[in-house]
Amino acid sequence: QVQLVESGGGLVQAGGSLRLSCAASGRTFSRYSMGWFRQAPGKEREFVAAIRWSGGSTLYADSVKGRFTIPRDNAKNTVYLQMNSLKPEDTAVYYCAAATLKWTMLPAEYDYWGQGTQVTVSS
Repeated sequence: QVQLVESGGGLVQAGGSLRLSCAASGRTFSRYSMGWFRQAPGKEREFVAAIRWSGGSTLYADSVKGRFTIPRDNAKNTVYLQMNSLKPEDTAVYYCAAATLKWTMLPAEYDYWGQGTQVTVSS
């Protein structure tokens, strides 16, 4: 079992930055690919970014490419989502998720989910 706890959400003006953190329990954090997803009101949950369990590869949604990064620190069992140049359309609840030795953008392939953290970008 892995428990994920997100933090770092909040209200920011357009053009600003936020860094989300996702702390994972357990000793085998390095076995999990980690992903960030988001869900805006009335919309389906969508993929944002993912990093492979080895930390060597990353994937980004086209909508965030060049603005967001997803570093991870296996020593701290933590993955981050650094969000720069935020736009009002980035407003959503952001979730981190863990996939056991899988490399995927599909929410259904992720085994564990955090509770989510709200990000609101004002215009």
